[in-house]
Amino acid sequence: MAAKPVARSFDTLLLITILGLTLFGLIMIGSASSVIGERFRDDSFFFLKHQLTYGGVVGLLALVVGLVTPYRAWRIIALPSLLGALVLLVLVFIPGLQVEYGGASRWIGLGPITIQPTEITKLAFILYLAALLETKGDDIRNFRKSVVPFSLIIGVTGALIIMQPDIGTLFTIILIGGAMVFAGGFRLSHLAGLALGSVALFALLINTASYRLSRIITYLHPELDPQGVGYQINQALLAVGTGGLWGLGFGRSRQKYLYLPEPAGDSIFAIIAEELGLIRSLSILLLFALIGWRGYAIARRAPDTFGQLLAVGITTWIVTQAFINIGSTLAVTPLTGIPLPFISYGGSALATMLLAAGILLNISRWTDNSSK
Repeated sequence: MAAKPVARSFDTLLLITILGLTLFGLIMIGSASSVIGERFRDDSFFFLKHQLTYGGVVGLLALVVGLVTPYRAWRIIALPSLLGALVLLVLVFIPGLQVEYGGASRWIGLGPITIQPTEITKLAFILYLAALLETKGDDIRNFRKSVVPFSLIIGVTGALIIMQPDIGTLFTIILIGGAMVFAGGFRLSHLAGLALGSVALFALLINTASYRLSRIITYLHPELDPQGVGYQINQALLAVGTGGLWGLGFGRSRQKYLYLPEPAGDSIFAIIAEELGLIRSLSILLLFALIGWRGYAIARRAPDTFGQLLAVGITTWIVTQAFINIGSTLAVTPLTGIPLPFISYGGSALATMLLAAGILLNISRWTDNSSK
């Protein structure tokens, strides 16, 4: 007879790491956004205050909710959460609600509040997929009963994300889904087929939009168009190079003076490297690696399939998104528009990520004494 899971204290090291990254993010947003805040809002602390109010305060409340709510309670609202997220993805195209920026329609405007539905969708997708895979049992290896429903979910969600367009988020969700179905027990042949289908999809998307192809070419040859498509990556690399090993000093970035696009958002790691130096900025990678280590350990010890898959999904989300964001800044991966978890400016991203972190911490409170 299997031992009954017992409650224990949550993973304190994981909590400290997450809170530390969040606090560090607020500090760096204050520095990175000071120039654009003064220039466009007549307040050098505008973006910091906005992030603190709509991301920090709301996010900390969400973290507490996730931490104290038994993780299996989220299974009950998994389907409504995904349906609600899909509705939000549709609302970004409704005139009057739609907020367009940089040629993309990814936000909903509600007075002073702007919501980015794709961030909510990531968590809703993880919740629903974990619940769905748990119900499959032995059918997890059956193509019709497992692969087809999974492909349908990815297809509907992905279609709405492509329309925005937001290929970076689509790529992240596919990687999250791949990790979860692998952990759930999909056949290797089914996983290989899904991987080939994903590659074909991205090849099609790249070849049907010139700006996507330009990003790939810029990734391979960033020197070809330094004042055009390659401007952002070249400015990011310049910021990293200018910072050297130890940086120019906190608050002394030059690129934030309207040279580097999105200095407090997608490009914030470049500002961090410029001000603090490459050695100290790369310590952030170690913190995300720590989150990955603790998160997957929590998944391994979780007492049931839902908890295991939920932990795998949340951990993969955090680690994958961090790698893609930092990798695009260093020209290791193609440039994408996804935020650096817990650090980049964006209230929806921070609040949703902290809620997910709270859920992961709640899973860490439970263990099966029979597991090693």
